[in-house]
Amino acid sequence: MKENKESTDMLVISAHPDDAEFGVAGTVANWTRAGKKVVYVVCTHGEKGTTDRHLTPKELAAVREKEQMAAARLLGVEGVDFLGMPDQGLEDTPAFREQIVRVIRQYRPHTVVTSDPYRRYVWHRDHRIAGQVVLDAVFPYARDHLAYPDMLAEGLEPHKVQELLFWAAEDVNYRSDITATFALKLAALRCHASQVRELGVSDLEDWLRQRCRSMAEGEPFELAESFHRVELPR
Repeated sequence: MKENKESTDMLVISAHPDDAEFGVAGTVANWTRAGKKVVYVVCTHGEKGTTDRHLTPKELAAVREKEQMAAARLLGVEGVDFLGMPDQGLEDTPAFREQIVRVIRQYRPHTVVTSDPYRRYVWHRDHRIAGQVVLDAVFPYARDHLAYPDMLAEGLEPHKVQELLFWAAEDVNYRSDITATFALKLAALRCHASQVRELGVSDLEDWLRQRCRSMAEGEPFELAESFHRVELPR
């Protein structure tokens, strides 16, 4: 029988290894520094995310899992669950939604963070699908005991998430001050060496600082991560 785990403060659900470091690593570092419990759920191993024709998908998956684990350790993340779904193959299916409901009921987070499903134009399809499935899993499926009655027999009780944060949102309504944790975000991103190479930027620190500075525009702090924030009914 699977039982509910100790409640988690923040559950970060990403399509690929490195998505969380781009989107929310500075905020994660703020949370873990404050003694909060953060867990990652990574839907795929990102086994297609390369231009290196000498790497097989299996080899790349192994590399990216190690990179993700290193970044998570650096940020103080308590654990990383890999769902092992196919890269570039996420679909909005009942089976995928059930998997996400299961991890939400297991970890019982206050806040769930994921990629924004409503970003327009150029946006990785896996990011859109992951965001949509997470949104639906949070509300109403994880909340309602009749949604997945078989989970009750496993000890997985319904759970009401209190807050959703979507990174890479166009409709930004919340900015997190990461001025004090920018160096950790940068170091965590550098753990993903296989993906940093794909960016093609000559100075990663300057590129990232400019991004985070633009996200903080209009705020009384220098560097930020920006989100669309949704408070859910209790």
